[in-house]
Amino acid sequence: MLIKLSGEALAGSFQFGLDPTTLSYIAKEIAAVQKAGVEVGVVVGGGNFVRGETFSSEGAIERTVADQMGMLGTLMNALALQSAVETQGVQTRVQSAVNVAQVAEMFIRRRAMRHMEKGRVVVFAAGTGNPYFTTDTAAVLRALEIDADLLIKATKVDGVYDKDPKKHADAVKYDSVAYSTAIEQRLGVMDQTAFTMCREHRLPLIVLDFNKPGSLLRAVLGEDEGTLVGGE
Repeated sequence: MLIKLSGEALAGSFQFGLDPTTLSYIAKEIAAVQKAGVEVGVVVGGGNFVRGETFSSEGAIERTVADQMGMLGTLMNALALQSAVETQGVQTRVQSAVNVAQVAEMFIRRRAMRHMEKGRVVVFAAGTGNPYFTTDTAAVLRALEIDADLLIKATKVDGVYDKDPKKHADAVKYDSVAYSTAIEQRLGVMDQTAFTMCREHRLPLIVLDFNKPGSLLRAVLGEDEGTLVGGE
């Protein structure tokens, strides 16, 4: 399985950077899944440090440069997560889409799969290595490359709703929803490119609230957790 984890999730109660308490909690949740016998990959975002689109909106920084800065933010998150997961007794490797050989391996598909076969968690950093592509798209790409059976989007919301539940009290949660519906209604859980790739390659996605202890493991074990986005 592959987990998509936002940078904001790692910030926890902080507005910026890393929250050590939250980082430790996330590491425990990931380690519990790996110890249950599941091969685990993680794609991390970098929004708790830099969000390329926001930084470039005022015109002071070119979008390409801002996105490259964001990639480095994901690398910092990946290194922090690697250390935190290893304190839970699970070996972890960081693979980067950009060359930072002194701190992380370059992404090599077969090596990543071999690490997971050996019981190591692999954290994928730097998105796709290209500007203008979100880490949501990177998560789908990596999930397909490693032949993942499941993609999990870990969020602060307990599933997919027909509208923003934080703004609309009458928002309705989906237990399951087809990709075509998510794309047509522009349900804002993942970007449209990521949704389309999932649909084309029939990759099932579960959107869940990562702040609920044990939600990740329950979803992997097939229990009722979050929203399943999948078949037509």
